[in-house]
Amino acid sequence: MRPADTSPEAWKVFIGLMSKMTPAEKLRRTMEYSEMIRLAGEAGLRQAYPLAGDREIFLRNARRRLGPGLFRRVYGAELQDDGSAQRSS
Repeated sequence: MRPADTSPEAWKVFIGLMSKMTPAEKLRRTMEYSEMIRLAGEAGLRQAYPLAGDREIFLRNARRRLGPGLFRRVYGAELQDDGSAQRSS
């Protein structure tokens, strides 16, 4: 289904390019895009929590992706929002 902000011509080009890719290439591209989005989210967390270490950034990113319920089941109370890494003003 063509996104509303994409012209029919651009969509045809995109579909043409996708149809020429092998399944392995499509998977590789998907993995690359997923990593790019993960890194962008992590960068946003690093801006919001400039004092946070790598583990805290990892946990905050995991909580964002998993949701609070599943996050607690997986990581318990490892991430406490006690101000240990203050938000920037």
